[in-house]
Amino acid sequence: EKVCTDFETHLVEFDGEDDHVHLLVRYPPKVALSVLVNSLKGVSSRRLRQMHPALTRRYWRGVLWSPSYFAASCGGAPLSIIRQYIEQQRTPD
Repeated sequence: EKVCTDFETHLVEFDGEDDHVHLLVRYPPKVALSVLVNSLKGVSSRRLRQMHPALTRRYWRGVLWSPSYFAASCGGAPLSIIRQYIEQQRTPD
């Protein structure tokens, strides 16, 4: 939440699966998406490492997240449909 606040964005929905996450983020055009994603990855990786030290063994070359990401614009789709899609993703154990 702090990262989103710092970037003047809003995390609308969050969920994921064992090997990836889905974020629905409302952000203004002035935000560089690549910078936002890298910040979210960096902060979440550090927090997970602090909260779950054993997770470090699962990191690949000391990195939790891959450098890649997929982003899609959904400006024309109703927010309720996008939110429903994210909510239906299988949450990791």
